[in-house]
Amino acid sequence: MTQLNTILAKLSEQGLQSLLCGGLKGIEKESLRLNQQGLIAQTQHPIGLGSALTHPFITTDYSEALIELITPPFAETTTSLAYLAKIHQFVYQHLNDEFLLASSMPCGIDGDDSIRIAEYGNSNIGRMKHIYRHGLAHRYGKTMQVIAGIHFNYSVPEALWPELQKLTSSPLTLADFTASTYFGLVRNFQRIGWLILYLFGASPALCKSFFQRPTRIAQPIPSLR
Repeated sequence: MTQLNTILAKLSEQGLQSLLCGGLKGIEKESLRLNQQGLIAQTQHPIGLGSALTHPFITTDYSEALIELITPPFAETTTSLAYLAKIHQFVYQHLNDEFLLASSMPCGIDGDDSIRIAEYGNSNIGRMKHIYRHGLAHRYGKTMQVIAGIHFNYSVPEALWPELQKLTSSPLTLADFTASTYFGLVRNFQRIGWLILYLFGASPALCKSFFQRPTRIAQPIPSLR
């Protein structure tokens, strides 16, 4: 913290504190599709939402029923949230009789066999993404993979990096200094990662269906041939 406080003080002394603003923020939000009976949807990714493989803002994560909504990076958090709301509205216009589960923990599942692995067509990259998910099923089971998550992406304002490099008297090139500092940021997140899970990862209630175990061994991983 001492080094950080020193850098912040130097930025303020030089009138450069405004460079701390304007970092880009993006959101990736997953939601499980359920049918009218409250069970995990067995239908394919809605055609009206476009291709899950190529659409820049609407795709699927592990399961065909696990929709993932992605915002572009914006400087203002309110803009990111507003864009996410618009994607939600568009998705609901094409869900027909289905709806998105609001909670993170899945409901309405009946063991691994009820969870349809996401499909991305017959192209090489599409088949690779599908086969990769089969591998996850063997390692962790499908049930764990349909927990819906939300990811917050952030990038430091580009104009800040040259000033930080000067203030720290780094001998690295600007590109190497930027990469090194980002990795340092990641290490800090890993160091306090347990606290993030402790404060934000607890679920007040779980559906009983989450604890059901698969009744038979997962199917063999398909071949790329």
